[in-house]
Amino acid sequence: TTTTTTTSTTTRPTTTTTTRPTTTTTQPTTTTTQPTTTRTTTTTTSGSGRSCAATYTVAGQWPSGFQADVTVRNTGDVALDGWTVEWTFANGQTINQLWSGTLTTSGASVRVANAAWNGSLAPSGSTTFGFTGTWSGGNTAPTVTCTAG
Repeated sequence: TTTTTTTSTTTRPTTTTTTRPTTTTTQPTTTTTQPTTTRTTTTTTSGSGRSCAATYTVAGQWPSGFQADVTVRNTGDVALDGWTVEWTFANGQTINQLWSGTLTTSGASVRVANAAWNGSLAPSGSTTFGFTGTWSGGNTAPTVTCTAG
């Protein structure tokens, strides 16, 4: 009798481990700084029941620039025929562009008179003018004075 023995050897394939590079995803950090809203109001009475108040508000601020709005309100008993708001900037601010008023400046002194279409204000009525400007070192809100016409 012949006995045949067959031996079979199976070789498994070599396993290769691949290491992927570490990936780190960083989301950008966004920091939003809300401007400090500053309001200053001064009322001037011009006689005959005419008076107005002006409120200066910093609407937005960014490095070296800002936007401000000034609301003029008739605080008197009769309609206004016009108004003027005046202030002096304390920190070297300048106005680049103004809307809804007529601008006159002399150094740090600012004077804004009504536009042709927003000078008449009924008692308790109001209008707003605004502007963009620049600042350096500080943007302190000025004290404003309103004169009723």
